[in-house]
Amino acid sequence: MTKTETDGYYGNARAEMLDYVPATAKRVLEFGCGAGVFGASVKARGAEVWGVELDPVAARAATTRLDRVLCADVATAFEQLPKAAFDCVVFNDVLEHLIDPRTTLTATKALLAPGGVVTCSIPNVRHFRNLINLLVHKQWRYEDSGVLDRTHLRFFTERSITEMFDELGYDLRRLECVNGYTSWKYRALGKLSFGFLSDVFTQQFGCVAAPRA
Repeated sequence: MTKTETDGYYGNARAEMLDYVPATAKRVLEFGCGAGVFGASVKARGAEVWGVELDPVAARAATTRLDRVLCADVATAFEQLPKAAFDCVVFNDVLEHLIDPRTTLTATKALLAPGGVVTCSIPNVRHFRNLINLLVHKQWRYEDSGVLDRTHLRFFTERSITEMFDELGYDLRRLECVNGYTSWKYRALGKLSFGFLSDVFTQQFGCVAAPRA
């Protein structure tokens, strides 16, 4: 396997997101599955795992790890996917790359089996390093990776994530820090600010949402 197939986004194991996929899920779909490394860890728990990946090199690598892989963008993949078939649909660092993530999340409901959920990892634009660059250095510089990845088209905060799922008819079951500073010092600062700064040490949120009955 070449370095390209497992580098960066494509080979990220995202072990911290495994707990957000229900252990009872029998069939899982991952959008932006990359080389299938995360999906392989889900499959190791006994689930059937499908993937959707736009990059053809990464998609080819994913076929060696997952049960089925579609090389397609998110929009066209929906036409090729079975309805009411998946217990969990995963978007790890995907929604921020989409022109219209709301339309995607709405369409995803049709893919979910009864009781199915959506799992997401979403960057936090209120991360303190970004705030310092913006407020102190007056800078909004795109980078090769991170919150201001140059390929990001949408930006999210804890509040906007909550509002988005609510407005789309989802119940947000979990919304937690999965990458950031979580020691007592940072939690204390959040409390001292009466919660105003409680989210700024979070680089990414992990969330689980279910269509509202």
